[in-house]
Amino acid sequence: MSISQHAVQAINAEVRALAPDRPVTVVAVSKTQPAVRLREAFALGLSVFGENYVQEALDKQAQLLDLPIEWHFIGPLQSNKTRPVAEQFAWVHSVDRLKLAERLSAQRPPHLAPLQVCLQVNVSGEESKSGVAPADVLALAQAVQVLPGLRLRGLMAIPEPSTDQALLRARFALLRTLLHQLAAQGLPVDTLSMGMSADYPLALQEGATHIRIGSALFGARPPRSPAQD
Repeated sequence: MSISQHAVQAINAEVRALAPDRPVTVVAVSKTQPAVRLREAFALGLSVFGENYVQEALDKQAQLLDLPIEWHFIGPLQSNKTRPVAEQFAWVHSVDRLKLAERLSAQRPPHLAPLQVCLQVNVSGEESKSGVAPADVLALAQAVQVLPGLRLRGLMAIPEPSTDQALLRARFALLRTLLHQLAAQGLPVDTLSMGMSADYPLALQEGATHIRIGSALFGARPPRSPAQD
């Protein structure tokens, strides 16, 4: 099924309605989608794509070299796969430890602009979820801020799936509060990457600057092969 212009227009309209006073970037989550679907999405006005799997992303990047796409890495990143991400992406949303940031810094080619990074925060306290604990955000942010080749932009979170809107709103509000705390310490942060297909309206109301939208744009996600890692 092709991406629909109606889906793109509907999300853009909701962004304008819920965040009329600030720019918001729609990151089209394109994991497991073939390159042809990304090409269709680009033709409909989407130019920022979020990928979760390194090899799958590199394959698509090679097929779409003719398009001025801004590539964001948004999934968990293993230390042994940082080099291609440092070399081929503009943003990483999922930095959750200093070692990862140090590797990205060392491997960012000097001729490229600094890699834009967000710290992933575990706002729900789930043991199975990646992310730095809220109490440790400031220390990590201060350490990442001084690394060459990187530019600390802000914070990212993936709250637990829930139908409790008050709970989700509280998770997003916590991330916003943490960002304000970093800014109060003099860190030049401006990005809240939060909200996905099921909850992005709440995230927008709590200050999201980047929303990561997959199924609401592309429909049901096709199965993936382990070779795509």
